[in-house]
Amino acid sequence: MRKKSIPASSFWIIIIAGFVTGMGNGSVFGAALMCWVGRAGFEDWGGLGAGSYIPTTFNGFMTFWMLVFGFVFTLMLALALKRHDALENGVRN
Repeated sequence: MRKKSIPASSFWIIIIAGFVTGMGNGSVFGAALMCWVGRAGFEDWGGLGAGSYIPTTFNGFMTFWMLVFGFVFTLMLALALKRHDALENGVRN
């Protein structure tokens, strides 16, 4: 029986850890960006319901960057674990 690869055996850990870490960093980036940009460029606060996810609202702008950071960190973690698996099993790319 063949052993599962590291990324295959830790799929949910990659998703959860990547998004939690990425969205945490994205919230810091989004908060700093919101302080720098201010409310001037946004007509609506967007903090209620679906308005929190529309990137043209003040709150949606930060939420958008949190989701982008979460997605990118998930990809980075998956790539890192794939490379680690290749090194661990002696596979050359």
